[in-house]
Amino acid sequence: MAFITEGQIIKALQQVNPWWRNPGEIKTRTKPQKRVAYYEAVSIIEHKTIRRFAVLSGARRVGKTTVLYQMIEKLIDDGINPRNILYVSFDNPIIKLANVSDVLDIYETLYPITGKRYLFFDEIQYTSDWELWMKVIYDTRNDVSLTATGSASPILEKGASDSGAGRWRVLKVPTMSFYEYCQLLLLSDLQDIPKELRVTELAAIPRGELADLMNRFSHLQQHFNRYLTTGGFPELVLSDDDSYAQRILREDVVDKVIKRDVLSLFNVRNPLSMEKLFLYLCLNSSDIFSKQTAANALENISVTTIEDYIQFLEMSNLIYCSWPVNVGSKASLRGKPKIYIADAAIRNAVLMIEDVLSNDTEMGIMVETVVYKHIISFYQNSASANIGYYRNAKDNQKEVDVVIDLPNEKILCEIKYRNDSSVAESDAIVALSKEKDTALSHSFIITKGLLDCGISKHKTNIPIFRIPALPFVYMLGRAEAYDNGGKM
Repeated sequence: MAFITEGQIIKALQQVNPWWRNPGEIKTRTKPQKRVAYYEAVSIIEHKTIRRFAVLSGARRVGKTTVLYQMIEKLIDDGINPRNILYVSFDNPIIKLANVSDVLDIYETLYPITGKRYLFFDEIQYTSDWELWMKVIYDTRNDVSLTATGSASPILEKGASDSGAGRWRVLKVPTMSFYEYCQLLLLSDLQDIPKELRVTELAAIPRGELADLMNRFSHLQQHFNRYLTTGGFPELVLSDDDSYAQRILREDVVDKVIKRDVLSLFNVRNPLSMEKLFLYLCLNSSDIFSKQTAANALENISVTTIEDYIQFLEMSNLIYCSWPVNVGSKASLRGKPKIYIADAAIRNAVLMIEDVLSNDTEMGIMVETVVYKHIISFYQNSASANIGYYRNAKDNQKEVDVVIDLPNEKILCEIKYRNDSSVAESDAIVALSKEKDTALSHSFIITKGLLDCGISKHKTNIPIFRIPALPFVYMLGRAEAYDNGGKM
């Protein structure tokens, strides 16, 4: 604290902890709708026999801070003394100049408090040696419960595996699912669709009943279209100005991450090169990525630098890398990932394509991105799930967009979000579904029209089930929210 005073830190803490003076103030910072991460974090810190800290990891504006406020609200509602609750944002220009020990020492001299302390550290990666301080707190302070957030997943995960082993657990917070989007907008849930009904069980429903079920989603079509363009960022979902929301997305989520977060966390010397690469990835989203092709297109950026930048962007939760997966006896293309922007709305905000909803090519990219993100989110707590893609090593025209590789089964998903969603006998999903000695359990073609559903007429060993994108992602998001045993 070389040039900041104790008084300045006290003032900063009092400003961000208004419940010390007025407990009801927390109500102005929360929302009634709670995300999956909230329930997971609460279950960790309230566990009766296993003591752990919780660390929430996700991109900017996905709602990590709101989860902290909701947890604080619950504590106050449960009768915890508000002064036993400390919230600290290490993104604060004053606080980030102090270390964790200084902040705690000052906090504990402010009021005569007794009993358990509840600490909430926001954007923890901005304070030096954060993982060591958390280790010290865990090991020496049995009277402390701690929940933290951060925007750089692997940095947090590395800290968890090193200092945090057996001390804290990292929970990933993706952008909102379409189901969470509907809940946030207070759209009525489809109560006549059983919560326990899974996507993988739809093929067993008689054709007429299936058509009736799909029609129940029709009132959500306009919301699904907006979700594709506005995305799953809670604050922006609630905005009534979509153009302004995209501007905020561009400035706060993209520009700040690339121009500030990545620079400070990974010591990137040329942010302009990083911006160019990200623009290139937006233009080529969902395509198979070649670092050499990218280096040629971007000219003065080396392959090694591109490799580093891809890693940094993935660490910063701006992109997903999907790697090849073998299916049955068919070997897949090796070594090249497909890269998805973390949320379709981020890509829309960067490229600013007009009339995107009437552009079939763009809609296909957006829906593939949304489907991939929902599958990744659904399986994110399963250490045994590997989500990738398949492209035939000998005939690289044969591809399956998403392969879910589980210990005892594989699930194929091919996205055909267009008016003509037919697939040929030679398509990879048909060829793979015909094989008998594979671990395939389900094959899906994700379609556009709500009535474009049912079992495909292809004669295959594993039936290929056609399901519209809207109910697919809605039901997958709802299953994640209700924890349907990890079964899609």
